[in-house]
Amino acid sequence: MTAQPTDDVTTFADLALRPELLQALARLGYEEATPIQREAIPPMIAGRDLLGQAATGTGKTAAFALPVLERMARREARPEPMALVLVPTRELAVQVSEALHRYGRDLGARIVPIYGGQPIGRQLQVLERGVDVVVATPGRAVDHIARGTLRLGALEIAVLDEADEMLDMGFADDLEAIMGGLPDGHQTVLFSATLPPRINAIARRHLRNPVQIQLGSSATAPGESALVRQSAYVVARAHKAVALGRVLDVESPTAALVFCRTRDEVDQLAESLNGRGYRAEALHGGMDQGQRDRVMGRLRAGTADLLVATDVAARGLDIDHLSHVVNYDMPSAPDTYVHRIGRVGRAGREGVAITLVEPKEHRMLKAIERATKQRIAVEKLPTVADLHARRLELTRAALRESLLEDDLERFRVVVEPLADEFDVLEVALAAVKLAHEASGAAADEEDIPEPRVYPPSETSRPSGAGAPRRFGGSGAAGGGGGRSRAASGGRTTRLFVGAGRAAGVRPQDLVGAIANETSLSGRDIGAIEIADRFSLVEVPETAADEVVTALRASTIKGKKATVRRERFEQK
Repeated sequence: MTAQPTDDVTTFADLALRPELLQALARLGYEEATPIQREAIPPMIAGRDLLGQAATGTGKTAAFALPVLERMARREARPEPMALVLVPTRELAVQVSEALHRYGRDLGARIVPIYGGQPIGRQLQVLERGVDVVVATPGRAVDHIARGTLRLGALEIAVLDEADEMLDMGFADDLEAIMGGLPDGHQTVLFSATLPPRINAIARRHLRNPVQIQLGSSATAPGESALVRQSAYVVARAHKAVALGRVLDVESPTAALVFCRTRDEVDQLAESLNGRGYRAEALHGGMDQGQRDRVMGRLRAGTADLLVATDVAARGLDIDHLSHVVNYDMPSAPDTYVHRIGRVGRAGREGVAITLVEPKEHRMLKAIERATKQRIAVEKLPTVADLHARRLELTRAALRESLLEDDLERFRVVVEPLADEFDVLEVALAAVKLAHEASGAAADEEDIPEPRVYPPSETSRPSGAGAPRRFGGSGAAGGGGGRSRAASGGRTTRLFVGAGRAAGVRPQDLVGAIANETSLSGRDIGAIEIADRFSLVEVPETAADEVVTALRASTIKGKKATVRRERFEQK
């Protein structure tokens, strides 16, 4: 069943929520419910299962939090949780938990977030005292269930928030284990930004005749459409950093999130942008929680205006004043593109999504257009003349603002003697020249060469060192698919990974894990062989120790795996 629009319902009072919840919302300044809230809250309060397609920024946290708290207030207090909310990242666990605390303060709601990286002793104490709602990442929830410290026998509501992200992060087995152990008759609510077949498969297994809601990625008012201007620039890799700087100079974002593929690339680009005069911060998996919190604090406080991050590190982030999303590296799949750009264009504000496309990636851009059914305009990079014109425009705007708002009387002592000697207009021109040059107008004096975009006939039949080769050599039980040989041009080595086909490992899982957590890109990774219980991956010898360390600290398909150099390498 698909929910019908409820345009006649506009305020939270119309949704028949408890007075305590209405008071909390009024205190927070919330008056009008967003479309996802208008459509999700009534069926949830009625006890219906729900399948909702909605991205971050649509107001979906309140859409499930308010009905959960409404249900909680109707039952007698028990030590075991009434609701479980599963989320992909610890950042999102904290955000959802804080929202539930704010909404449920007058009800005395007992909320606890549980996630990795937090001392488990404190979590055990809180769970032992008794809670109403648990907000958890799947891995830590499974740990507590196995310990017997998270008992779900009295559970009434299960919420899967950003379900597609949880699957992308390898939590499929954990989700199945959790959902399969919940009591009969509980209510299940699933939210996802995209609805690929595997999400629909979960819905068929665990939801009973759900109400279905599909909304765009923007929390706009009724009748408004998402306001995301999408564009792309084709640029050779060697010129991408300079190209990004020029695009940002022209766009002048309020706050921008820039996506890179690897940790090293994040650090290098952040340093480059800071050298250009931007206030850029880096965010990636190599940072601890304290470092991440400080970075996000500076961004939200306005002391930084650019956040450069990997996809993994940026999951669960919600930045209210974000105006631009930049794909410095092309997303690996259309779904990833949807997740990235869904962070802008909210609440009636225009957002901008920019993608830097290397010539060989032109086909992926077309694939994203087909999957999203939206055209992405390919534009020419700003020229030196464009930059000069933009800087003059900014100088003129700054001067006009100063004339309207500043006290300029103390500068009269400078201008009046010059006016006796020169025409006032000439004095003004000289002042503008100095101000304009001080803004960096002399930088980037060479235009970026226009790259060649390879036609399909060339990109479909590559040859040489970068050509795809089949993974699965003579000793592998795997087969199918393809992977590029390590492109370093130097000596390579093979790594043993203690997970294979039996664990559902695919070549893309290994490539993604390595590319997201190390300085290597996908093209640096060579042959991949996948057997039933292990895999072998070829990487440059110089990066082998880095890859081993990174993979040991992360998970593959949601589980830790043994990672080491292959013991019997052929010389």
